Amino acid sequence: MKLTELGWSNFFQQQLNSDELKFLPARVVRQDTNQYHLLSEQGKLVGVLPGKFRQEALSKADLPTVGDWLVVSPINGDESNRVQIEKLLDRKSKFSRKEAGEVQDEQVVASNIDTVFIVSALDRDFNLHRIERYLLLSWTSGALPVLVLNKSDVCNNIEKKVKDLEVIAMGSPIHVMSAKDNVGLDPLRQYVTPGSTCAFLGSSGVGKSTIINELLGYEKFDTGEVRSDDSRGRHTTTFREMVEATGGGMIIDTPGMREIQLWADNVSLSHSFQDIELLAASCKFSDCKHDTEPGCSITKALSSGNLDPGRLERYFKLAKELEHFARRQSTAAKTGKKRQYKRPSKNPDNRPNKGD
Repeated sequence: MKLTELGWSNFFQQQLNSDELKFLPARVVRQDTNQYHLLSEQGKLVGVLPGKFRQEALSKADLPTVGDWLVVSPINGDESNRVQIEKLLDRKSKFSRKEAGEVQDEQVVASNIDTVFIVSALDRDFNLHRIERYLLLSWTSGALPVLVLNKSDVCNNIEKKVKDLEVIAMGSPIHVMSAKDNVGLDPLRQYVTPGSTCAFLGSSGVGKSTIINELLGYEKFDTGEVRSDDSRGRHTTTFREMVEATGGGMIIDTPGMREIQLWADNVSLSHSFQDIELLAASCKFSDCKHDTEPGCSITKALSSGNLDPGRLERYFKLAKELEHFARRQSTAAKTGKKRQYKRPSKNPDNRPNKGD
């Protein structure tokens, strides 16, 4: 397989100095506890991470993850397909979220991606607030967010849900489909092209793995039953993995996310809520609190029905959350509390790392 088919470009080539040109470029397709499964022009490889990487890493975000490009070298005396990881190349894009817990650590879910498919189901899973959070992180990632509404076969008010989604999509493409009935899948193929990389994100049970299997043309990923009482599915995908589509292009499957903790900034918030930001900019007073002040464009839009109160409430909630996040980031930077990455315990059976 050619490197360009895996997503290699001048962005990565230009990062190699003259001494590094002797190394072999390879891309991470899956991560286990103590090793990385790679694809290269020489085929499948298993990458071993030297101790210096873990010693120098300040967090997991400094270590390779699915989608990353590396340069590797043969291990002396090892005649298998094991190689040593020499360098992690800079990422052109990455979808990240804050890891669960009190520590301000970034979890890179997928890197070097061109398109983020945000998959929701048109049943009880449909949640505008959750989709807004995915969109916020997608704008931060540097990839194109594409909204996929699956399970059209169980929804009687598709038009209303699409209309509600258009308000928050800010121009992002929206595709309605039914993976079960194989309806509406073709429009997604335009994003999966040779040399491109797409990542599928969403809750458990929304049909990510089913959609990917259809795009691949074969049953690569397991699919599971969905509970009828709450439309939730069990985690059939328990780790992240990147595979090649039949017609070219790389696809990353991810486990369902229980939490979508923000790792973003106010620029992404402004992008996701352009409608509210534009209204706020036209208020009479620059320090308008959007409450009882005269000449407030936001209160006027609320009164006229041009702005949904729920969207404004979610905007304020996300803004407050990002303010808290930025404050904690600043404190961590000043006090040097960004923790050193801890070497994981030995895992003889090399079980895949869970992605959630």
